[in-house]
This record gives sequence, structure tokens and C-alpha cells, in this order.
Amino acid sequence: MNIEGKKVIVLGAGKSGIAASNLLTASKANVTLYDGNDKLKAEDFKDKVKDAVTFAFGEMNEEVYKDAAFAVISPGISIEAEFLNGLKSNNIPIWSEVELAYKLGKGKLVAITGTNGKTTTTTLVGEIMKAHFNSVFVVGNIGTPYTECVSDMVDDTVTVAEISSFQLETIIDFHPNVSAVLNVTPDHLNRHHTMEIYADTKMAVTKNQTADEICVLNYDDELTRKMADKIPSKARFFSRLEELEEGVFLKDGSIILRVDGKDTKVIDIAEIKLLGAHNIENVMASIAMADAMSVPVDVIHDVVRDFRAVEHRIEYVDTINGVDYYNDSKGTNPDAAIKGIEAMVKPTYLIGGGYDKGVPFDDWIDSFDGKVRKLILIGVTAEMIADTAKAHGFTDFEFADDLKDAVERCHSYAKDGEAVLLSPACASWDMFDSYEQRGELFKEYVKGLE
Repeated sequence: MNIEGKKVIVLGAGKSGIAASNLLTASKANVTLYDGNDKLKAEDFKDKVKDAVTFAFGEMNEEVYKDAAFAVISPGISIEAEFLNGLKSNNIPIWSEVELAYKLGKGKLVAITGTNGKTTTTTLVGEIMKAHFNSVFVVGNIGTPYTECVSDMVDDTVTVAEISSFQLETIIDFHPNVSAVLNVTPDHLNRHHTMEIYADTKMAVTKNQTADEICVLNYDDELTRKMADKIPSKARFFSRLEELEEGVFLKDGSIILRVDGKDTKVIDIAEIKLLGAHNIENVMASIAMADAMSVPVDVIHDVVRDFRAVEHRIEYVDTINGVDYYNDSKGTNPDAAIKGIEAMVKPTYLIGGGYDKGVPFDDWIDSFDGKVRKLILIGVTAEMIADTAKAHGFTDFEFADDLKDAVERCHSYAKDGEAVLLSPACASWDMFDSYEQRGELFKEYVKGLE
């Protein structure tokens, strides 16, 4: 695709906006980087973007987008944002940053979405690909913008991308060779409004695939199971609970790959180092995708066997006075946080609460099931969670001033043979820059305990 000389507006001056600006500049487009924060200045980006970029901050006006060929929107900006009305009324196309990366990139693409498990699965699939292919990039919502790697791609590159619903809102031609929808449970309803819209947005990852390409789906999740009848590509299921006619499933303590009537044992469950039943599902999804990319089973086995948990996802931190501390800051919605609780094998002191995404907490409270000794609440949703807990008969909760206070309270309560788990069931944006920052601070506070 030739964009030389075209005017392009990049919306949002964060990490993804900067990466998109640099890719566009390298492609000789005329780039304007826009952000609504009027306190920003061009000199703030001196060492981040190329000199050719023009900046616009504060209120959006017609001069910013006049004659623009298209705009590239950062995932943190809703497509419903009012300042976009001028672009829409002037019929200026608004592309997702992953749309831009796809159009300018090379090689094959594996795209992974879903409410939970994306980061672990994307990381594992990336490691499998690296063990078999020469040029591999792991990008997207996992931390490295897709656009940041495009310039280094070659024809035989394999890109493994974690794709969020926010990024899928504005795709056009985005076309993975292999896709996956791991599960769909309530999340981001403050942005997508309804579960139907949210599920349809996730399913959009398949919209440009062809009938001979594969989308990996979770058979145990009712929403993703039903997607098989709606997608243009071939569904390949994985299941932790059922033996499938075709796909990846559990049998006699092993993960089996069944394709065209042939069964292949990939790995014994006992060999897997990841904690929790949900991670068995992540492994099965990864196996299905790797097989769809024609990676040999022995390569898949060896990588899965040696793979350990990703940072901030039920990550063991330390044992202090016989108490185990786990960082599950990536548990940014109730369903993800339920997985964290299910993975605990000891009585647990739980730290929860944070940014309000408009998602109910009833199922999360019900999952405590005698395992959670005390709930320590922080953040904007603390009162809301407390009200839900009381409605479900769970009253052993208290409020902390901040995360440090919460860690110290747990330390004072927990005894030898118990555990402390940070698994907030909420996003981090009310108190922290990201879930990563929240997790790092949790680990820092744990390490500082006497």
C-alpha cells in the first residue's frame, strides 16, 4: 500500500499513537499527531517521534483533519468520542492502529482475542512460533504496538497479535491467517454497552477470513461455541470438558489433538507448569493455533512443557512467614479474577477493586465459596463491591486507603499456610497508569514486608 504524500491524522499521543506516527512517517506520509490534552507540547515528543510529524493538541478543529486521507485511532479512544464527529461528517475513514499495521506489514498473521487469557495464550503461541520460524513478532495489546514492528517484517515473518475489542472496532481489511476467540464474558460494557455488541466486536476478528482458514474457538463457552455458525472461516474447537469429534481436548490426563480422524497426544497435564484450569484452556487454544500454522507436535510439546506463567497473571511473588503472595493484577474483570481464586489452593486474603467498567461483581463474590477469608477493597468500585458482597451474604470485607495499605493489612491477618492474592476484578486506571504498574507496586510492597 502506497501512502506517500498523503495526509494522515493519528488520534492519541500514547504508546500506540507514537508507534503509528513513526510507521507512517517512515512510509513518507504527512503525519499530524493529535491529542485532546492541551497541556502537551511538541517538545514532549522530541525523542519519541520523527521530526517530520506535525502536532495538534486540545480542541479538535477542521484545520487538523482538513484534506486527510484517513485517521488512525488509538485503542483507548472510543469510536463514539464527540471530537470524532467532524471526521465522520467529512467521510474521513478511521482506521484501527492494527488495520494500519496489517496493511503495511508482511508475512502471516495469528490474531488472538477474547475476554480472558489473551496475554498468556499470545505469549505461549509466540514462543511456539519462535521455536519453528525464523522471523517472529509478538505484538498488540500485549505491550508492543503492532505498528512498531512492521518495518522489520519480511515475507516469511509470522506475527502473533493480541487483539482487544477496542482495536477491532475500526478494522476494515484486517485479515489473520489464523484467528482465535478464547471466550466472551462481561467486560468493557461501559464502552460497548451490551454483551451482544461486545461479542460481535470480538467476532469481527474473523470477518475477512476465508473458508479454508481457521478460527480457534472455546467449545465450553456458549457464546464462542455459537460463533461457529456465523463466522466465514472454519471453526476448530478446544474443550477442557468434552471429547470433541475434531479439535483439542482432554483425555485420560493428556491433551489430545484430533484432526481428520487422527488422534495425536501432545502433552500430559502433569508436565504443564502453569497454575489453574483456565491455563489448561490457554494451552489447548495455543496447540490448536500452532497446529493450524503447521508447527510439528514435538516442537509444540517442548515449548509448552517449558513455558511458565506470564508476569501479573497469578504470578508467584514470595513466601513470607509461611504466607504465599500472588500477583494477579491482570485480573481486570470479574471472570478473570474468578480464575485467580479458583487457582488458589490455600485460604486466601483477597485484594480487589479499581476502575469501574460497568460490569457486575455477583459471580465473582459467589466464587469465593469459603476460600476467601477476607476481602480488602480499594479504588472507585470499593463501595459497589461491598454492597454486592453484602447482598450475597459475604460480610468479611474492609476498606484500605491504597494498595500499600491493603498489602499491609493482609500481612497482619494472614497466617502460616494461607495466601494473599491481588486479583482486583477491575481495571487499574483510577489509581494507576496500567495493570502492570499496579502489579509492580504490589510486588514492591510485598518485598518490603518484614
